[in-house]
Amino acid sequence: MSKTYDAGVKEYRDMYWTPDYVPLDTDLLACFKVTGQPGVPREEVAAAVAAESSTGTWSTVWSELLTDLEFYKGRAYRIEDVPGDKESFYTFIAYPIDLFEEGSIVNVLTSLVGNVFGFKALRHLRLEDIRFPIAYVKTCMGPPSGIQVERDKLNKYGRPLLGCTIKPKLGLSAKNYGRAVYECLRGGLDFTKDDENVNSQPFMRWQNRFEFVAEAVAASQQETGERKGHYLNVTAPDPEEMYARAEFAKELGQPIIMHDYITGGFCANTGLAKWCRKNGMLLHIHRAMHAVIDRHPKHGIHFRVLAKCLRLSGGDHLHTGTVVGKLEGDRGSTLGFVDLLRESFIPEDRSRGIFFDQDWGSLPGVFAVASGGIHVWHMPALVTIFGDDSVLQFGGGTQGHPWGNAAGAAANRVALEACVKARNEGREIEKEARDVLSEAARHSPELAIAMETWKEIKFEFETVDKLDQG
Repeated sequence: MSKTYDAGVKEYRDMYWTPDYVPLDTDLLACFKVTGQPGVPREEVAAAVAAESSTGTWSTVWSELLTDLEFYKGRAYRIEDVPGDKESFYTFIAYPIDLFEEGSIVNVLTSLVGNVFGFKALRHLRLEDIRFPIAYVKTCMGPPSGIQVERDKLNKYGRPLLGCTIKPKLGLSAKNYGRAVYECLRGGLDFTKDDENVNSQPFMRWQNRFEFVAEAVAASQQETGERKGHYLNVTAPDPEEMYARAEFAKELGQPIIMHDYITGGFCANTGLAKWCRKNGMLLHIHRAMHAVIDRHPKHGIHFRVLAKCLRLSGGDHLHTGTVVGKLEGDRGSTLGFVDLLRESFIPEDRSRGIFFDQDWGSLPGVFAVASGGIHVWHMPALVTIFGDDSVLQFGGGTQGHPWGNAAGAAANRVALEACVKARNEGREIEKEARDVLSEAARHSPELAIAMETWKEIKFEFETVDKLDQG
């Protein structure tokens, strides 16, 4: 007997709440933290999220008979309590892989979070995690180079890399900007960086900046005998201009460019990552605007999801916060998404906010960039937290040195190498931080002055977005 069409409004849970469903290996899985309106059953709210983020709408429609909704629909298959939160719950939703265009993070996010967040049955909704099936991962290019290839290109092994954001980030002329870059690089840093809002303003047009920075990079390499780089920000008003800036960086022989992947958009970012792979360019990614999306504990998208999306879209570095600096970041959660950036397989671990096993297959890893209010006293903790496959990026913590940028860079480099050496000798460098740094400072007046300058500076605020552990 053929199906018949019954007009009207049905409850979402009649079709989209499927507690007996066993997810397929090819399903894309999502965990949402849901806060429904008072009086609406959990199963109905969970089913509404599944429906509105996949095939459903508020009314039955006759064209449902023209396809196989049982095959294409999203399925809310599990509900869990949120520890310590009586008004919210977790719902787990499975989406068939055929709902998504291959290699398109744009399409995944448009589907999962594009419309449902405005749904009236919800008070709050937060996308906590996504499990990308390996079948989908293999449709994405991912990082243009990845951790190992970048180390090989730069000939830097066995330690974190050191970076610095040039300050003041706005207002310098191109020549003075290049001068600041040169001083930092010759002092011992591996990289310097355009900040997120350094694009092409009247006081420093992008082409002038690129030229003076290239000169600074070349001079510092000649002086130190080390490979150096500056993250030239190619983020632009339109994709054509973005590619023009990237091409000019290539003409100047620069090893790395930069993109603001959230404000620039995933479409632009994926295209730029493909260009970088084709042209042998490293790609540094800044996460400007992320906190607008990820900071509220009940609404938005957790940064671990944004980090996973970046690894698929493409980037060789990604800012992750510091745990110990001026920017928001819970330690367990930060370590969780740092692993999601770098490792090949990451198991479910609720203690670090990871809701699913994630298999990246052969997708290259991404350097975690610790940046935001850090100085030499933080170095032992940073080396312990982030390990070798990271970029430790000091702005004021380099350029605020009383003797200038080169001295600040030297202090950073001595502190880093002392911490790595002590760690490799088996010492617990976080517990022995003062001893490790003080021993190194006996042979480095630059480090001694840096330690004295920043000994009282702390950023001890309560973390807003904590892991849900009751």
